[in-house]
Amino acid sequence: MMGWNDGSWGAGDWLAMSLMMVLFWGGVVALVVWLVRRSRTEPTAAGSGSRPTSTGPDEVLAERFARGEIDEDEFSRRRELLHSGGRGGTSSGGASR
Repeated sequence: MMGWNDGSWGAGDWLAMSLMMVLFWGGVVALVVWLVRRSRTEPTAAGSGSRPTSTGPDEVLAERFARGEIDEDEFSRRRELLHSGGRGGTSSGGASR
């Protein structure tokens, strides 16, 4: 059996080896792509589910200002109200103006 084709490779051998290399490296690339996609989708899915509970009022206010929903005066007024202590700060904030 060792003496077939004088130890040289035929066209079929090269074709089989090339096909196996393509399948091997294709599998490696597919595995890496799958792992990257899996790692990216899980934290964002978990992050979006926990986002409303972890987003603070300052972040929501900053996002609304960035989107243009409120102007600078409204942003400043609401931020002062948040940092003055909420309901208790409403009366003191109104009295100081």
